[in-house]
Amino acid sequence: MDKDKIDKKDHILDVAERVFSEKGFDGASTRLISGEAGVNMAMLNYYFGSKEGLFLAVFERKISSFQNILQNLGNDDSIGAWNKMEKYIEMYGEKVVNNNCFQKLLYREMSMNRSTDLSHKLRDMLMKSIAELDKILREGIANGEFKKDIDIPMVIAALYGTKNYIINTPMMSSPLLGYDINDDNMIETRLKPQIKNFMKNLLKSYLHN
Repeated sequence: MDKDKIDKKDHILDVAERVFSEKGFDGASTRLISGEAGVNMAMLNYYFGSKEGLFLAVFERKISSFQNILQNLGNDDSIGAWNKMEKYIEMYGEKVVNNNCFQKLLYREMSMNRSTDLSHKLRDMLMKSIAELDKILREGIANGEFKKDIDIPMVIAALYGTKNYIINTPMMSSPLLGYDINDDNMIETRLKPQIKNFMKNLLKSYLHN
């Protein structure tokens, strides 16, 4: 695919991400997205086939690069399990803790708890990242770095759940933390360092023998 086509496809995905985050999957339409992207319906259908295909492409673009990084980290035999966890938390803090369209879209769709083919496909994408974290935790148990009785599902829930609570309930989390978590500057300068430091200290004390 030549550069013009790649740029056009990325532009459509950028617009779709914003529209889906504002209106949700059900409220958005391919006609609205094509209009806001300045492309015709034929082009949108050529690239993505359907609204579901476009929706999945938005997720896959965001998630796949992060998953590749996690897989490389998990397969790195030069560092131990705790060092991998620290790197995971650093990447998680930088890439996931954001008040952006994609994070709002992700939370909106996954919190609806719908049992549809689309929901299952999204879940399966996300579970690949969770599987990499699960792999690191089990490696730490196997080599003796981590306690044998750690609750792996709850470790994962604590990591992801903390971010979801803070980012998606700003009316509660902003007064709790003492700064506006809707402010992108506060996210970068205060929230990201705070979450990363807290998670490292919390998990180190819980995981280590």
